[in-house]
Amino acid sequence: MLRQQDVGHRIVVRRIVGIREGRPLFSDALGELVELSETHLTLATAQGPLRVPVAQVHRAKRVPPTRRPTAAAVVALERAADEAWPAPTRGRLGDWLLRSAEGWTGRANSALPVGDPDRPLPAAVDAVERWYAEQGQPAMINTPLPLAAPVGAELDDRGWGSRPPTLVQTTPLPLPAAADPSAGVAVELVSVPSEEWLAVAAGRKGGLPDAARHVLTAVEQVRFAHVYADGTLVATGRGTVTGEGRWLGLSLIEVVPAARRQGLARRVIHALADWGVSAGATHAFLQVEQRNTAAVALYRTLGFTTHHTYLTRVAPH
Repeated sequence: MLRQQDVGHRIVVRRIVGIREGRPLFSDALGELVELSETHLTLATAQGPLRVPVAQVHRAKRVPPTRRPTAAAVVALERAADEAWPAPTRGRLGDWLLRSAEGWTGRANSALPVGDPDRPLPAAVDAVERWYAEQGQPAMINTPLPLAAPVGAELDDRGWGSRPPTLVQTTPLPLPAAADPSAGVAVELVSVPSEEWLAVAAGRKGGLPDAARHVLTAVEQVRFAHVYADGTLVATGRGTVTGEGRWLGLSLIEVVPAARRQGLARRVIHALADWGVSAGATHAFLQVEQRNTAAVALYRTLGFTTHHTYLTRVAPH
């Protein structure tokens, strides 16, 4: 049976659709799992969303994607994502990137092991551990899968832990137009975040050290989305254009609790996507934890599908 780890992946479901002469009738459905609860599951199929009660599921399993991205495509997207979230303290180990930002977010405080580290794999992991020890912080490595599976195997042997899987999702631009109740909401896009915007980010990420401000603002093409209601900031988002101008990166899409379920997150994403297109971007990407099923479901309705996944690996204490 399916688990929460399967959300965001392609699955096939055999469901009971009726009874004939005392025997069940079955129908198969193929699509991306966007929601899984105790009572039902929802697939995004080629014909549209399909909601299936768990009681009707005879069998369900994950299946391979229709086409896996090439190693070069994964590397290019990971490099674009690194440009969009730049750690202020950086090092290199051959092609591998070493990144530190006072511990603010895993992405900015982990090694990115893509390419050749110019030494055998065990020696490369040793060097990563030494570099992070010099920074006074635990060693972490982001392993894009399946590209960095050999690195993951080496870390398994060393007893490294794993944080929940993260989906790297993409979609072509422009986004399809969609009618929603927030279509008339004004989204202000600025190149410098307001203090209110930064406070929202600090609340979501557990503080905002000086390194965090660098991560957020040290990108040549960046916009910060603000949505106000009665003078109060109720929704935020951040967009960057990196990867030689191809990729719009979306991050920190946030709506305050009192303003949720009004389509504001969708409106922010559309506004940032329009800006990205005007800046020359042809595709958008975002990174979302696989267990965040509500966000995965929202992004699926906007056309996002999983390009690849990564695990943030953490060295043992």
